[in-house]
Amino acid sequence: MINFLQLNKYQTVILFCLSAFFLILNIDLQFDNTTVVCFFLIATIGVSHGSLDHIKGDKVLKIFKIKSKSIFYFVYIFISLIILGLWLIYPLFTLITFLIVAAFHFGKEDSVFGKNRNIKLLDVFLFFKGSLVILAPLYFNPDETIGIFQILNVDLNPINNNILIMLIALSVISNFFVNKNIFFSSLDSLTIIILNLNFLPLLSFTIYFCFLHSLRHSFSLIKEINSKNFKKGLFGFLKQALPLTFVTAIGFLVIIFFLNKYYLLDAALIKVIFIGLASLTFPHILLEHLLEKNEKKT
Repeated sequence: MINFLQLNKYQTVILFCLSAFFLILNIDLQFDNTTVVCFFLIATIGVSHGSLDHIKGDKVLKIFKIKSKSIFYFVYIFISLIILGLWLIYPLFTLITFLIVAAFHFGKEDSVFGKNRNIKLLDVFLFFKGSLVILAPLYFNPDETIGIFQILNVDLNPINNNILIMLIALSVISNFFVNKNIFFSSLDSLTIIILNLNFLPLLSFTIYFCFLHSLRHSFSLIKEINSKNFKKGLFGFLKQALPLTFVTAIGFLVIIFFLNKYYLLDAALIKVIFIGLASLTFPHILLEHLLEKNEKKT
């Protein structure tokens, strides 16, 4: 029987060591097709951690005693389309909302080293913990980060460095309030800082999102499928995740093909990566919330 807690610890240590290795040796992974590679990783490894939502959807339907599975798909797609529409009409409002929701989601989902502390302001500290993913690129690579926002139709003025440092410090300190295992939780935060020190925003986010956040969430799904045999759980996860991951990736490619008629390829890819993630994140988090809320009741 595999120890998934230990697996998460190994993952944290390995990613930290690799990040530190690249920083110390000043290894630059930027190349001409970096954006294409980042898109490929996010559209496969990144998106796959939410590709079992249809199974979780079945559980939600049972909770509400709904027999038709098509209702789940309709609501899921409808919410995604609403987010896309809002981004076109109110890009600044939608971006800010997305960043707030994503920060809390990252903080919560990445806190896997034992049970979280039972404190009243836990959700606030989880939000600050996860906000490091957003704050670090704004501090270490402000011009490039603001450039990405501009591609997403949002004009954002640079944020004062003193404010960013204060918020980053608050994010790191939040680890002490979130989880009893402070070492590994803090190591995650240090990894995010090192990634943003060494790489540009898109690449640092891709490494974090795919190889820390998504991979860690995939471990939890593998555990749900088969907690005793990792190999069987992995094959079960891949078998169930590949269809929706494939459909999502194809959908992304179709949109890129359309956008590339009006924008440069890199700009089209960035739009699909972040606006696409936003449209998938909201229904994904809502689904997780409904299941968690029901589990607490039972």
